[in-house]
Amino acid sequence: MEILLLASAFNSLTQRVFAALRDRGHAVAVELALSDAAVREAVTRLAPELVIAPMLKSVVPEDVWSTVPCLIVHPGPLGDRGPSSLDRAVQEECAEWGVTVLQAEAEMDAGPVWATAACPLPTRGKSDLYRGELADTALDAVLLAVERFASGGYRPLRQDTPDVAARVRVRPLLRQDERRIDWRRDTTAEVLRRLRAADSQPGVLDEIGGAQWFLHGGHEEDLLRGAPGELLASRAGAICRATVDGAVWIPQLRARRRPGGPPPFTLPATLALALALRDRTERPLPLPESSVPLELGPERRTWSDIRYQEVGDVGLLWFSFPAGAMSTHHCRRLLTAYREACRRPTSVLVLGSRRDFFSNGIHLNVIEAAPDPAAESWANINAIDDLVEAVLTTTDRLVVAALGGNAAAGGVMLAQAADEVWCRSGVLLNPHYRLMGLYGSEYWTYSLPRRVGPGEAERLLTAALPVRAERGQDLGLVDRVLECGPEEFAGSVIRSAQRLAASPGCQARAARKKAELDLVEAEKPLHVYRDEELARMHAVFFDAAHPYHALRRAFVRKERPTATPEHLRDYHRLAVATSP
Repeated sequence: MEILLLASAFNSLTQRVFAALRDRGHAVAVELALSDAAVREAVTRLAPELVIAPMLKSVVPEDVWSTVPCLIVHPGPLGDRGPSSLDRAVQEECAEWGVTVLQAEAEMDAGPVWATAACPLPTRGKSDLYRGELADTALDAVLLAVERFASGGYRPLRQDTPDVAARVRVRPLLRQDERRIDWRRDTTAEVLRRLRAADSQPGVLDEIGGAQWFLHGGHEEDLLRGAPGELLASRAGAICRATVDGAVWIPQLRARRRPGGPPPFTLPATLALALALRDRTERPLPLPESSVPLELGPERRTWSDIRYQEVGDVGLLWFSFPAGAMSTHHCRRLLTAYREACRRPTSVLVLGSRRDFFSNGIHLNVIEAAPDPAAESWANINAIDDLVEAVLTTTDRLVVAALGGNAAAGGVMLAQAADEVWCRSGVLLNPHYRLMGLYGSEYWTYSLPRRVGPGEAERLLTAALPVRAERGQDLGLVDRVLECGPEEFAGSVIRSAQRLAASPGCQARAARKKAELDLVEAEKPLHVYRDEELARMHAVFFDAAHPYHALRRAFVRKERPTATPEHLRDYHRLAVATSP
């Protein structure tokens, strides 16, 4: 079928639906719902058989949904209605939730139901759940709805029937007054519920040092204690704040927008506070750094974005950075941890994310906040290149990149440096840079063609389209797809890595790595690939007029696009971009 995806943004769920439908042979185009006129124009121009809205914050015009069937993906179970469905489910600690695919009609969320499915809600942040359990369930529901629609004989379930009407519950937008934390009264559990329900948007509005901030992310702390509301310590950019019965770690902050000022953006909490105090000519907060060992015991309940675990002959270096962004500091810390892990007597080393994002490359927000964004861009790309080089030159053991969540740009190329790439089913890869105006580095000119071939590497970079893990396996980007839910991924990785370490060919394969690298170095040394890439990147970073700077600024500050990107708007153009 010819299907038009209508969305407020080409976000992770929209990309998953887009890639899955295309992999099943449908012709799919995308239109951002920037205005009613733009939606009408796209429907007229493309004449789709079906419109699907995976993530839509506006109303579909009546003259559109009355002309062509429009299926809306609602992040709630049958009968749930309202704009803060998942937020409320997380804040109320629902153990199970769901997704409903319904047809657009005049009343919001009240149209006939084409598919509905339930999903578990483990104790995680909203955005993590949205990209994990909810996205898995939403995709299953969308594919079922499309199959039913294509059959021509399925009659969707009307919501005015007595059994469905009895389940209808309309709930309003979850506003800040319902999210607010009372540090003098709320327990740690209550604070975490509110923080998780607002992650990553809109955050929880709060006050620190007389200024208003949105808090992003929340993790329990088991040892540090203080007066309720007191800032106790910092760790790797996060701040620890006391509750009435414990403490929580908050990794990121976003300042409240000032009248007439530019839109603020999230930053590591300590950096955000330092920049704010600098602007107010005050001294930085004297927060002690509360470090923890790389290898934490299972009894500890504290936050750490890099952890090491060892199971027999397998070392596991888990990392989790907000939104998958890796600043210069993140990269250097992860490199230090990687080198420490390489000193352990293991035969397989896993570098990965237990769930949610693997990596999206350099940290554009930190770069945007830097006094000299060009210099910080340069430092950041060199820091991530150092990490990739360390992975590429590890010759005494096998290295596995384990992707529990999505990856993009330099994060995809970091994974390609490993001997094997393992992805959870449903993971999305965006192996390209051009939408940010960049040539790219991370040794991609060496590793990507080696895995997929020069022609396919060029197509991936030029098309700038998401690739499902399953399709990535066909192309050579991925070596193994692990069929499991987000909560089961880490355990599945450990078991698979143990089998790899115990396999007869593991030691011989590791022994060959040094000889193979020597051959590569003799033909074209790795540093030449890096030097060539960085020469292109240096020219971009230090050219104030280069589009990268405006594109970065628009991305970081979430500026509303003026039009749908051309590479998404047309069935034919999309088919040509991905044809072999």
